[in-house]
Amino acid sequence: MSTYDLVVIGTGPGGYVCAIRAAQLGLKTAVVEKRATHGGTCLNVGCIPSKALLHASEAFEEASKHFGDMGVIVSAPELDLKKMMSFKQDGVDGNTKGVEFLLKKNGIDAYHGLGRVAGAGRVEVLSEDGGNQMLETKNIVIATGSDVTKLPGVTIDETIVVSSTGALELQAVPKKLLIIGAGVIGLELGSVWRRLGSEVTVVEYLDRVLPGMDGEVGKQFQRILGKQGIVFKLSSKVTGVEVKDGAATVSIEPAAGGDAEKLEADVVLVAIGRVPYTEKLGLETVGVQLDNKGRIQTDSHYATNVTGIYAIGDVIAGPMLAHKAEDEGVAVAELLAGQSGHVNYGVIPNVVYTYPEVASVGKTEEELKKDGIAYNAGKFPFTANGRAKVNHTTDGFVKILADAKTDRVLGVHIVGADAGNLIAELAVAMEFGASAEDVARTCHAHPTLTEAVKEAALAVGKRAIHI
Repeated sequence: MSTYDLVVIGTGPGGYVCAIRAAQLGLKTAVVEKRATHGGTCLNVGCIPSKALLHASEAFEEASKHFGDMGVIVSAPELDLKKMMSFKQDGVDGNTKGVEFLLKKNGIDAYHGLGRVAGAGRVEVLSEDGGNQMLETKNIVIATGSDVTKLPGVTIDETIVVSSTGALELQAVPKKLLIIGAGVIGLELGSVWRRLGSEVTVVEYLDRVLPGMDGEVGKQFQRILGKQGIVFKLSSKVTGVEVKDGAATVSIEPAAGGDAEKLEADVVLVAIGRVPYTEKLGLETVGVQLDNKGRIQTDSHYATNVTGIYAIGDVIAGPMLAHKAEDEGVAVAELLAGQSGHVNYGVIPNVVYTYPEVASVGKTEEELKKDGIAYNAGKFPFTANGRAKVNHTTDGFVKILADAKTDRVLGVHIVGADAGNLIAELAVAMEFGASAEDVARTCHAHPTLTEAVKEAALAVGKRAIHI
């Protein structure tokens, strides 16, 4: 029986980062991974492959529709989907092998198989060939991530009715793609296949896209995607999906009740969210408590109710984001090593990698109003930004929300080109407790999209220059 200071179950962004930080701090560490490759959903069938297809499909559309506007004359591009999928897989392989290298570099033992908590300080590894191995450890961190949320009555076959995993592996561009759910995953993957030629319809139970994000952002973003050709059916629910002769018939009703309609689709993508993956972990055996949403309950130090067992990432409360899991992985490793690990949950950025991108950090206007917090808002459109104008990337805006009394930045919301990178400046500002004036008085390079951030900060004090 091998003995460790820490065994981490799951090597997604939370798990492998936790293991590396623990090893850096001198803890003898092992990881257990059910896949043949490390990196979890994110690197294998999530964040990384989807970004490869987003990038490739955006380049395809640029060549198809926009090169001529810049005087770059090329013949109409042809899509080689097999080659594009190979491009995606190259990126996945590079990232997963990178994690394998980092684990080895840091002296971390890696076991492949299904990890199960067999008792206090014991993790059993069940391999695919039926063998098992017992690991003895002082501490266990559960970092098993999340799984696709199933839609009752709808069977996912990953061919006609697909999850996000199947949507990344389609062998042909569907003529008609119907997406159930207008969240991040549905809109990103819908954008990929729309650019490659699909007619995309998105069905959403709520009356808006991107639930949970700033309302104004959601409205403008929906208009932008609508202009690109995505059709939305909001306040609608899917009541059934019938697969026949290689296609699907989807039954849709108004969420509030009313007459039903049927839509035909070549592929249906179920993208209604994700649920914590806690099955087959042996949690019930040792008495680890779950909440009413199936998440593992932890205290502020990521400890469960069972001594020596901790949990991070998608299996606990909070946004299901890879970078949130990474920060929690570092925090729990540092706590186990006697340091003061901490995560500031008020400053976790969220990004939608469509075109244009959507990014946010901190509070929305709706949240501030609900909490009764007086605030000032500064907004600046990319139509008034010199770099965006010259590049013809003028969709969207930057909005900064600041405390009405202290001017401290409370939230930032961006729709626009490169929003995912632009938001980082504001996250750093908020981490240091900056005011809108602090951001406004910081010199920003010209001509850059970041000047829109400065102008939005100036607008909080009603002194923007270029509008």
